[in-house]
Amino acid sequence: MPPTAEGRHVSSAEKTTSKATALSPEPTAAPATRWYAAGIFPGKERVAERHLRIQGFEPFVPRCEKTVRHARRLETRSAAYFPGYMFIALDVALQRWRSINGTFGVRSLVMQGDRPLPVPSGLVERFIALTGRHGLLDFSGGLAAGASVRILSGPFAEMIGRLDRLDPAGRARVLVAIMNGEIPVDLDTKDLVAIA
Repeated sequence: MPPTAEGRHVSSAEKTTSKATALSPEPTAAPATRWYAAGIFPGKERVAERHLRIQGFEPFVPRCEKTVRHARRLETRSAAYFPGYMFIALDVALQRWRSINGTFGVRSLVMQGDRPLPVPSGLVERFIALTGRHGLLDFSGGLAAGASVRILSGPFAEMIGRLDRLDPAGRARVLVAIMNGEIPVDLDTKDLVAIA
């Protein structure tokens, strides 16, 4: 056995161990958690959410108010903004994502080849930011009926109007003063800004 720099003798087993340690790659950082879309059976969003949470996944279903006609009555209830789909946050390198496809209420993850396809960055985060305290999407951006608003784009750009009503789906009716009267104009709330 040849002596080392410290003057001690090294066995061949120690040499092999030190070579293997030197050749092993550095641990790589796992990719960040991303949001993925999953197909859900009709009306099974809550069942799928519950079972995914039990498994340790973080699901998110954007919801809005929906008016439905039933037995000659109109009812307003919470409904999925994207019927038949939900978003799930996961790290495909660390989590056992294949179990999602066997979860009650879930049809399957949206795939690209044999891997789940991530949704564009920032999309789900934007929906989460727009979710109000009741768990419903709120596209109004602080707008309130009766407020004065400026129209930002379209044929009525830069005109001032009075907000008549807001729709939970992100539409607004603005009364614009034209020719000695108020004309109702339907717009997206993203095209409006409140003025003092």
